[in-house]
Amino acid sequence: MDEPLDPELFDPLCPSGALPIRIGDKWTAMVAICLEGGPRRFGELRVPLRGITPKVLTETLRAMERDGLVTRASYAENPPRVEYALTPLGRSLFSLIAAARAWSAEHLPALLAARSASLAAEPVREDGRR
Repeated sequence: MDEPLDPELFDPLCPSGALPIRIGDKWTAMVAICLEGGPRRFGELRVPLRGITPKVLTETLRAMERDGLVTRASYAENPPRVEYALTPLGRSLFSLIAAARAWSAEHLPALLAARSASLAAEPVREDGRR
């Protein structure tokens, strides 16, 4: 048997909980990609992000602003205009996004095949669900 895992494996001072891109958080990277060409309004962001709800987009933009990844500029016009833009810190995400895209291009077919095989192996319950 292997040695048990060290309870101190992760340094309690490690800031991993503060990372802006969390496993499963697809929206931060996608919003960054939408803002790569320059400032955009909320409605403009919703066009390519058609799967995101307004609430989730708002939460994502607020979290990105809080983390220093985007700026929010309000203009006193009629009607009022608000634009979001990447900061230099936000632009630094593109190397991480490129690495994730490269990994996905190489490994996504195998990952999807494993998911399909796992789903097919799950027993069907009496109510017809897995």
